[in-house]
Order: sequence, then C-alpha cells, then structure tokens
Amino acid sequence: MLMDSLFCCPVCGGALTREGGRYACAAGHSFDLAREGYVNLLPANRQHSKTPGDDKGMAAARTRFLDGGWYAPLRDALCKLASPGGILLDAGCGEGWYTQALAQAVLPGGRAAGVDLSKPSVKKAARRCPAAEFAVGTVYHLPVAAASVDTLVDCFSPLAAEEFARVLRPGGRFLYVVPGPRHLWELKQVLYEKPYENEERREEYPGFRYVDVVPVETQFTLPDAQAIQDLFRMTPYFWKTPETGAARLARLDSLTVTGQFRIHVLERL
Repeated sequence: MLMDSLFCCPVCGGALTREGGRYACAAGHSFDLAREGYVNLLPANRQHSKTPGDDKGMAAARTRFLDGGWYAPLRDALCKLASPGGILLDAGCGEGWYTQALAQAVLPGGRAAGVDLSKPSVKKAARRCPAAEFAVGTVYHLPVAAASVDTLVDCFSPLAAEEFARVLRPGGRFLYVVPGPRHLWELKQVLYEKPYENEERREEYPGFRYVDVVPVETQFTLPDAQAIQDLFRMTPYFWKTPETGAARLARLDSLTVTGQFRIHVLERL
C-alpha cells in the first residue's frame, strides 16, 4: 500500500512515497526502510565521517537518562506549545523521547517526523515511536519540502535557522530549547573550580518574529553513579572537562541537579 511521506528525496527534492520496505520518488530514486522502521536520507557527500552524530554509547546514556523522567517538565511544556492537528518535525530528534510525546500532542489529525545525524539514535527513535517517521539526515539540509511543517522543534540541537525557515509554513512555530543561565549548575560546581553561568540572550532570526520565551525549571536527585554519568555523557562538558573534575564526579553516588531551560517560541513570517 502506498503512503505519502513527510520526507522528500535528498537527491532531487521530489516527494517520497512509502511502499513496503522502501521509500521512492517519481524520478526513481529509492531508499530502503531499515527493519527498525527508519530510512537513511543522508547523502554520502554530506557525511563527514563513517559514524556521524552520537555513537551507540552516547545514545544509550541519553536513553537511560531521559527514560528516568528527569526532563519531563520540559517535555510537557513543549507538548503544550505544539500545534494540534498539524505537521511536526523534531530536528535533531535523538532517540525520540521528546518526539514520542510530541507525536501524541499533535493528534488528532496531526503527523510527526524526526531527523537526526546519529544512526544509533534514530534506530532507537523508530523503535520507540512507530507512529512517527524517522530519517537519518542533517538539520542543515533537511529532507523535508519547503513550507510543509507547522511546528519545528529544536531541543539542544544545532541551530539551522535558514533551513528551519525554509521548511516552516508561514505562521508555523519554531520551538528552540536552550539552557538557562544556571542549567545543571550543581554538576558544573563539581566539574569546575570556577563554574560559569550560561549566557542568556534573545537573537532575531531572518524570516521569524519572536512570540515568547518560556522558562522551565525543575530540580531532581540522581540516585546513583550510573545516572550521574549518563547525564554527564549527554552534555558538552563530557568533552571538555579536566580529568580532575571528571574524577570528582566519578566519586559521587548521588547528586541533586537543577534543570533550567528556555523555550524560545518564534513564528515564521
């Protein structure tokens, strides 16, 4: 049975249809559907390494942490801001924890899709949320038609404002999640001798107008070393923390942490 896809062909830009185990466009370009239920739409000339994006270990850590529900207030706030009945795209969807809830938020009548550079993450997303479509791809060249999306979510993923403006319909919403000034402050106090606050700013992006900045704040206690290390591994601090700071963190068996988020709500002009 043929099914229209939310994705478009990364080769020619034509609409894709899904039939059986493959996606295809009218020009004859074809892409196999993996057994997990996702499709790889990342052209070879845009793949700069053999394993782009998060590796298996990072995807597993993120899955364990998010499944603990620590970021549920952020997930719930995003769902309230999504446009019901519309087309939703999660750009940089990771393992699909947010996408799963967002796909339900746009029902009835809505559809959802997710794109991420990491194949291990997209595999998990497709298993987690069979109601949505998932593709391996880059947010800088989304395999999505122009003016086809009602809500675009970017949750701690790279910002590609020009590309996001291309795929959003006029009046569509762009939900951009960034850390607040003291996000994960207690974690940073362990890692660094002199922790610093994140810069808080509001930038104007061509093609968009600001609607609101929604603050979300929560506090939670990670109960064991595994949960602490999972959080650490899914942050940029994992790559740039001195060994002494990482060693201090490794000695902890619990940690109370503040999650402080800002959801920048913008509208496509």
